[in-house]
Amino acid sequence: MSSGVYHGGNLAAARAQYGGAAADWIDLSTGINPWPYPLPDLPGEAWTQLPQPDAEAKLLALARTAYSLPDGAGIVAAPGTQALIQMLPTLLSPRRVAIVSPTYGEHVPAWRAAGHTVREVTEPLSDTDVLVLCSPNNPDGRLADPALLDWAGEGRLLVVDEAFADVTPEASLCPRAGREGLLIFRSFGKFYGLAGLRLGFAAGDPVLTRQLAERLGPWAVSGPALAIGAAALADREWQAEMRAKLTQAAERLDSLLAEAGLIAGGGSSLFRLVLTPGPAQVWHDRLARAHIWTRPFPAQPRWLRFGLPGTDQAWQRLEAALPAAQSQAAE
Repeated sequence: MSSGVYHGGNLAAARAQYGGAAADWIDLSTGINPWPYPLPDLPGEAWTQLPQPDAEAKLLALARTAYSLPDGAGIVAAPGTQALIQMLPTLLSPRRVAIVSPTYGEHVPAWRAAGHTVREVTEPLSDTDVLVLCSPNNPDGRLADPALLDWAGEGRLLVVDEAFADVTPEASLCPRAGREGLLIFRSFGKFYGLAGLRLGFAAGDPVLTRQLAERLGPWAVSGPALAIGAAALADREWQAEMRAKLTQAAERLDSLLAEAGLIAGGGSSLFRLVLTPGPAQVWHDRLARAHIWTRPFPAQPRWLRFGLPGTDQAWQRLEAALPAAQSQAAE
């Protein structure tokens, strides 16, 4: 990333430092669902034609239903929520911006690059023009307090990044998004396990969603993304079954990590945060030597985040590698 923010998922860096072929590695460094939505057969036109307006309209209608958006809320689709995160600050004149942190690392540089005055805060506050937070928060899973909605409006903007909210739809603020001063980002790739598709949405304040759509311009979302996104958002049975599967897997991962002496620190059913007894970098390094890639946090030296293993072999390898990491950390 041009911002220089550290992200998970960089297996090229893992291989460069610890060796091994790509197939040797288990990537637990992201919160992407390891059981992706099954890709539907796509018509040839999805690839050969420019993205069609009726296909985009269908996708947006299905997203509106899937996210329980009220009629008054605007919605726009983009090639991933990262594009929206970087674009939104450029639409506003310089403001005072508070970002509830630690959180997803791209929010702070995006607002600073656009000339805003940015503070990182540990709790929401009222003395600001723009308040940005993630719910569930990455990496600790904290949920937004719905009472914050009373603060939004009258020139104040509340931005809620709900990238992981598909696993906790009951906690989403989307059903209350039809108001001025509230903008919600929804990521498609994480819950549906299709991060490479690059699809995301901004919903809420109709003025801002319209401005984002104008800035994105025509054909912002590819034909295949429109078709696959529509199929997945309409598949309520798959969504319900996957939420149950992810919950079970997260509970299994919690037990495995606790047996290794790691302390639960929160998360969602797509990722688990733990506090390590000693430096997290020791655990990260030892697991990397077993070709298991986790997510450390340089600013939080005892934090380590684990995604879900996606196969029986991956579970077995993690179970075998954790005691060795625990032993080395104790030395």
